[in-house]
Amino acid sequence: MEAQFTSTLLNNGQTCFLGTRILAPQPRYAEVVDAFTAFAGSLQVGVASSPDTQIGPMATARQHERVESYFSQGKNAGARLTVGGNRPRDLNAGFFVEPTVFADVDHRAAIAREQIFRPVLSVISYRDDEHVIKLANDSEFGPGGTAWTSDPEHGAALARRVHTETIGINRYIPDPAAPFGGVKNSGLGRELGPEGLASYQETQTIYL
Repeated sequence: MEAQFTSTLLNNGQTCFLGTRILAPQPRYAEVVDAFTAFAGSLQVGVASSPDTQIGPMATARQHERVESYFSQGKNAGARLTVGGNRPRDLNAGFFVEPTVFADVDHRAAIAREQIFRPVLSVISYRDDEHVIKLANDSEFGPGGTAWTSDPEHGAALARRVHTETIGINRYIPDPAAPFGGVKNSGLGRELGPEGLASYQETQTIYL
C-alpha cells in the first residue's frame, strides 16, 4: 500500500509526477477498480497536524472549488464514481475532499487529460501493450509515471516507450541524484542531478 500511496496520492494528490491516471488491462479491470476503491476508501482524511492523517486539505479555497468542479465533470462525462466525490462529513471547515476513484473513464474526458492536482484517480481500460502505450502517450503532460508488473524486464521495455521524463517500475521514488523535469507541457528545464546545474552555467565556444 505504501508504494501505491507514494505513486498516486502523495501530498494529497498535489504532486506533478503522480500516476492519477491508471491504465488497467481489460481482463483484470474490475479487480483493479475494486483494489483502488478499497485503497482510497481506507485513507484517513484529517488535519495536517494529526499523525494519523494521510490525506490533508487542498492548498487553497480556489483549488478546492476546482477539484469539486471536476467531480461534476467526471459524472457528466459518463464516468462511474466508486468512492469519494464529496467533502468528508466530519470536516465541515477547511479545504477537504475525500479520496475519489472514477471507473469507466473515457481517456478523452477532462478528468483523465488535465492535471487537476487532487486526490482523485481515473481508471481507464486498455486491450494490449500497443493500446496502453498509445493511451499513456496521449497526454499533453509527462513529468512521471509507473509501470506495474510481475515481469520487471517487460515493464522496463514498456517504460522505454512512454514519453515521460521519469518512470518507475512497481514504485515511484524520485532520486535526487537523477534529473527531474518534464516533457511536452510539463515543467521548464531540469532540476536535481548534474543536469540540474546546466541552467546556472555559462558556456563559451572558441573557434580556431
